[in-house]
Amino acid sequence: MLEQLFGSQTRTKLLYLFLENPETRFFVREITRAINERINSVRRELDNLTKFGLITSKEESQKKYYQADKGFVLFSELKTLIEKSKLLAQRLISAKVNKLDGLKYLVLTGQLVGEPTLPTDVLLVGTVPAEQLQKFVKELEKAYRLSVRYTYLTTKEFNLRKEMTDKFLYTVLNSPKIELVNRLNTN
Repeated sequence: MLEQLFGSQTRTKLLYLFLENPETRFFVREITRAINERINSVRRELDNLTKFGLITSKEESQKKYYQADKGFVLFSELKTLIEKSKLLAQRLISAKVNKLDGLKYLVLTGQLVGEPTLPTDVLLVGTVPAEQLQKFVKELEKAYRLSVRYTYLTTKEFNLRKEMTDKFLYTVLNSPKIELVNRLNTN
C-alpha cells in the first residue's frame, strides 16, 4: 500500500521494519532476510534513509548496525502513518472476506493483533474451497507483510473441539482478536 506513496517496495519494507522496531539495531544481512529483498537495493535504501535522517548507522565489531532515530523530526508522524496503513489493510481484508464462499467464522488474532505468542494468526471455520483459502492467505500476508499462520476448521470440527473444551480453540477464542465474520454461536 505505502509503496505507492514512497515509490519503492524496499524502502516501504524498511520503513515498516524500523518504525515497528525502533529499539532494535539491525545489520544489513539481517535486514535483507527480514524484508526478503536483494542486498543491493537494501543498501541503496539504507543510504537514502540515513541521508534523510530517519535512521542512524554505527559500526561495531566489524558490522554496521542501523536503527531508527526516534529524535527524527517526522518520526512520530511516520510511525502513525505505518499504524494507520495497518487499519487500511484490515479494511481491505474485510472486503475480501465477503468473497470466501462457505465461511462461517473468521478472526484475526496472534501477530495480526500484536500477540505473537498465540498459536495462530487467523482462525477460519466453514467450507471454504482450498483455492479461495490459499488466495486469501496470500492477500493477508501481502497486506500485513509477514508469514501468516492460519487454522482452518470445518464447522463440525469447530463444534466438536468446542464441546471438548479444546485448549487451542479456547486459547484463540479467549484472547485478543478481531472478529470479521461470525455466523456461529462462539460464546
